[in-house]
Amino acid sequence: MQTHSILVGYLLWILGFTGSHRFYYGKPISGTIWLCTGGLFLIGWLIDLFLIPIMDSQAERRFATGRYNYTVSWMLLTFLGTLGLHRLYLGKISGLIILGSSLMAILFPPLILISMIFLIIDFWNLNSTVDELNRRQET
Repeated sequence: MQTHSILVGYLLWILGFTGSHRFYYGKPISGTIWLCTGGLFLIGWLIDLFLIPIMDSQAERRFATGRYNYTVSWMLLTFLGTLGLHRLYLGKISGLIILGSSLMAILFPPLILISMIFLIIDFWNLNSTVDELNRRQET
């Protein structure tokens, strides 16, 4: 069973100047650098076209398979992260805090900062969170 999908890696690479594919494969430091520099001024982004298979195989060796799917978690974070659905999928009650702060931000916009703080944390930690939950299921 796979932990990460090479197809999803390439789909995220299309947005790769944001570092999304690097975050997906568990490389938050370089993901942040790509985010802040536009994929190292698009040069690193182009090189990553050829590095994705390597990043995928590294992620397969590093992260455990199990009940929770990395790709589902990442898709929920990437596209619905401000609603906290990725955390709810992982059984974390903090997803309700994110959802509540996002809904209340309609009335009081500064509350969206709570969701954004959680999102930044999750972009850095989602792979290790899923890995930890999957390893806990093994025992």
